[in-house]
Amino acid sequence: MNRANLVLHAKASIDRGSKSFALASKLFATQTRERVWMLYAWCRECDDLADGQDHGHGMSATPASEKTIAVMRMLTRRAMGGEQTGKPAFDAMGVVAQECRLPNELANDVIDGFALDAKSWRPQSENDLYQYCYHVAGAVGCMMAVVMGISPRDEETLDRACDLGLAFQLSNIARDIAEDAAAGRCYLPKDWLAEMRIDPDDLMNPTHQDALVQLIERLCDLSERHEASARIGAARLPFRSRWAVLAAAGIYGDIARAVRRSEGGSLNMRIVTSKGAKAMWVAKAFGQALFKPKGIARGQLWTRPRRPA
Repeated sequence: MNRANLVLHAKASIDRGSKSFALASKLFATQTRERVWMLYAWCRECDDLADGQDHGHGMSATPASEKTIAVMRMLTRRAMGGEQTGKPAFDAMGVVAQECRLPNELANDVIDGFALDAKSWRPQSENDLYQYCYHVAGAVGCMMAVVMGISPRDEETLDRACDLGLAFQLSNIARDIAEDAAAGRCYLPKDWLAEMRIDPDDLMNPTHQDALVQLIERLCDLSERHEASARIGAARLPFRSRWAVLAAAGIYGDIARAVRRSEGGSLNMRIVTSKGAKAMWVAKAFGQALFKPKGIARGQLWTRPRRPA
């Protein structure tokens, strides 16, 4: 496929896979929007391969094999090296990598997250939880920032971009506890579960609901702290990218806020946000993008691993 057709393929992927992000992506300038779509298509394809899904739907209880992960790495390496793979999502990633000089290490970090799922890995500690969230979402935030024009060497801004990915993933984990459990997965740290005297293999026992609500609130608290940090980093982006990122932050942040308000309802039904609420965030984010937010230090927030220069 040529670039134009890869863009069309990527647009179809995001329209089907994430209505929230598809809406926010329309706010980017044309070239950035196309690159974001193509990067999304690669992320979506890898995620679907790892989870046995179709655009995020129908998670399989059977984890991906090591062979699947190896193929994912091989196709990504070839695409980012400028080769045609014949796989539209990977070729789209190759276009973005060549145009934006995406660091190969960030793509490898994302695939490392899928490899953890392939091993049916579970976090022992809160730090393990953050490490997982970095691999499957924080590193994507860093790649998105590079696509929007941030230098791969601007560590402080990339930390803020990572924070937004962490916020998104923590919200997803808080929302999807029951769905993940049905697929044999649990992303709540074993240390947390031990504090609440919950057997991780009996997670959805109704007697645990009150304790799970407390852990859900804990996840939502962490998500909101990282969302607030990410908003500071967004101020360093061009206006339209800033607008899109702030809209996405609000839309996804509403997931955590709705999960918290449900007081355990998320354990019995999937929490969604309305089209009207999403449209409101597009308008609200425009106003937010006009003003520079008051700077706040990242403080004690978890920080992604650094590589030697």
